[in-house]
Amino acid sequence: MTDLQFEAAMNKIRGGDKQGLQEVYEAYIGLVFSIVKDVLQSKENAEDVTSDFFIKLWDKADTFQSGRGHKAWLTAIARNMAIDYLRKYRKEEASELLEDMDPSALSGQAVEQESPVEQEVIADVSIKEALSRLKEKERQILNMKILGDMTFQEIAQVMQIPIGTVAWRYRNAVQKLRRCGYESGF
Repeated sequence: MTDLQFEAAMNKIRGGDKQGLQEVYEAYIGLVFSIVKDVLQSKENAEDVTSDFFIKLWDKADTFQSGRGHKAWLTAIARNMAIDYLRKYRKEEASELLEDMDPSALSGQAVEQESPVEQEVIADVSIKEALSRLKEKERQILNMKILGDMTFQEIAQVMQIPIGTVAWRYRNAVQKLRRCGYESGF
């Protein structure tokens, strides 16, 4: 979505037209979810915060200032909402997790032949393992750069760090992923 298309969608939202919100949703649901999930490290919580994000976007439409880069604005809102969620619910979730743990769930039987679903899960786990080797800020920069198609300047603005630091962290993240066998896409 270009800046002009985004501004048109925001004008629709300001006018009470839900079609504008639908356009933004379709264009940025993946980016918003990725940013939120990267901060929260929980798919379920990321889904909740992402839903809340679009409700908040509807309410904050008047605060958008054109000409300042809409991706950076969206990313900052998503990231701040995820951080706020962590601050509010982290302690509560930790205590619930400890209460809900079932020691018998840790034991399992060996699987002789992997099904396609199991193969997909294993591939997903290896990707997660590779990404887990990255520092949190490296993952965030990688997400914004690749999924969000943001420039280093936009990322620096969102994260409130120098552009050189963004470029350096991005390069380090890519090098770490390459060492894990992920060559393409960077």
